[in-house]
Amino acid sequence: MTDKYRVLYYVNQFFGQVGGEDKAGMAPEYKEETVGPAMGLNGLLKDVGKVVGTIICGDNYFNENKEEALDYIFNVVKKVNPDILVAGPAFNAGRYGMACGEIAEEVVDKLNIPVVTGMYVENPGVDVCKDKAIVVSVSDSAASMRKALDAIAKIVKKVLNKEELGLPQEEGYIPQGKRLTVFTEKRGSQRAVEMLLARLNNQEFETELPMPVFDMVDPAPAIKELSKATIALVTSGGMVPLGNPDRIQSASAQKWGKYDVENLDELKGEYCTIHGGFDPVYANEVPDRVAPLDLLKQYEKEGVIGKVFNYFYTTTGTGTSVGNSVKFGKEIGKELKEAGVDGVILTST
Repeated sequence: MTDKYRVLYYVNQFFGQVGGEDKAGMAPEYKEETVGPAMGLNGLLKDVGKVVGTIICGDNYFNENKEEALDYIFNVVKKVNPDILVAGPAFNAGRYGMACGEIAEEVVDKLNIPVVTGMYVENPGVDVCKDKAIVVSVSDSAASMRKALDAIAKIVKKVLNKEELGLPQEEGYIPQGKRLTVFTEKRGSQRAVEMLLARLNNQEFETELPMPVFDMVDPAPAIKELSKATIALVTSGGMVPLGNPDRIQSASAQKWGKYDVENLDELKGEYCTIHGGFDPVYANEVPDRVAPLDLLKQYEKEGVIGKVFNYFYTTTGTGTSVGNSVKFGKEIGKELKEAGVDGVILTST
């Protein structure tokens, strides 16, 4: 084939080779060239498609100036008029995933141009666009970029060639929540009985209608006497003692820290953030902006609360899996409950 399909690519500032968190506030820009992962995808598409340009936008800029960012990106897509838009892969980066998801929804809804992206199943961006775009299931780390691009290229080729995609588990994309008519050798009643027999005999079987699992948490009762209550401070903002003595990871955290703040009136001067998901300048300038120990200590002196718990708990939330988050919460919660803490101030970024 001589005429290749036209592919437009979207990446954030990091994969757009502009910079890290220091460039997260960059406004979107368009380059008529392949940048970052767009180069890899372009090679994988070979004679089927060609990446004609790359849109680059800072994660912070997009999420803080969504209307302006979407307006610019929408106009670029409209002008270039590609056969398909590819965004990411965002892996487990929440801000990047949200940007990919919002862009996908906008482009599919208003321009009817197909979009393929890649995200880790726990990325919050998945729910934004999975019913509109094809979200390829990738790992939570950019270390698997090559594998992710291979999977994305495979699906992009099928979409461009108007080939029907198979089931999510066969093709490697996240289920879209759609029900389709399929033909099988056995009718439904027979399949249902076979599944029931397999279950009764402790044999493996796969349901045809998996049910969602919701994490239901009963709200704690209100604190009756706040002036007598012990309040603890817990954050996912990555606030740690200077030097990060416990080596808590800046992203995809594997641990949490616990530090004695009994004799501190504020975190300033003693703490800094190691969080890899936001610009740390203002947080390092005044750490209490993220974890307000200063205000809690003030409330303690004024008698608004009874006491600030002697220990402060911290970890990083960016890229941290739901599994680890649940684990951290249970471990920290157990300690606080056993210590007789009445309430917790939870802060993020």
